[in-house]
Amino acid sequence: MSKKTVINLSTGSTQTVDLTDEELKTEEAFLKEWNDGATDRAWAAVREERNKLISETDWWASSDLTITDKQRTYRQALRDVPSQADPFNITWPTKP
Repeated sequence: MSKKTVINLSTGSTQTVDLTDEELKTEEAFLKEWNDGATDRAWAAVREERNKLISETDWWASSDLTITDKQRTYRQALRDVPSQADPFNITWPTKP
């Protein structure tokens, strides 16, 4: 059974007690929801990193520069990152 720590605010003393059945159900539901969302959170983090890496190379594509094939390929590979199967095992392209 899970425990919780209860603090008496007037004395500062603490006591460890068992969770009630209702608290236990709430905790289990929260943990299930959190775990079920792990993949979505991982993909969000991948897209955030991908967007940061693309933005760092935006200047390559400015109108007064000529972007190289390697630079173009790198930027496309970054755009393709979300098509990988596993957000916990991303293969990031190497910046030229």
